[in-house]
Amino acid sequence: MTDSKHLLIVAHAPSPNTRRLAEAALEGARHPDIEDVRAIWKAPLEAGPDDVMACDGIVLGTTENLGYMSGALKDFFDRTYYAVLEHKQGLPCALYVRAGHDGTGTRRAVESIITGLRWNWAQPPLICRGEWQEAFVGQVGELGLYLAAGLDNGVL
Repeated sequence: MTDSKHLLIVAHAPSPNTRRLAEAALEGARHPDIEDVRAIWKAPLEAGPDDVMACDGIVLGTTENLGYMSGALKDFFDRTYYAVLEHKQGLPCALYVRAGHDGTGTRRAVESIITGLRWNWAQPPLICRGEWQEAFVGQVGELGLYLAAGLDNGVL
């Protein structure tokens, strides 16, 4: 039996709907068909360099705030960037954005940081755009599932 992989979900969830998204990512990553991946969700202000160092993949979740990522996710990057930069290059990652508008600025800001960290996108960022839709929950759940399945099967 192989060692379990660790999937870290760092998601800002200031409202009931954004909490549902974070929980959906976690539930997707814990799908019964995923055998050797342990997934945890931490709020950005609680997650830090040790969490990133211990993970094999990361899902990032943020709200769109004034055309940018949440201050909490930015704080997470501020506290972890240099501590993990040389150690976690190639880390598989994914992003979802709950955007009331178009999410473009938020996506670009996170992509810029991910490029600097030299992390690898497991799939393109998911932008949950506009008015709330129940479909967002399933889409974020699939994001968590796909990243966990990639880790579980050794393709990420």
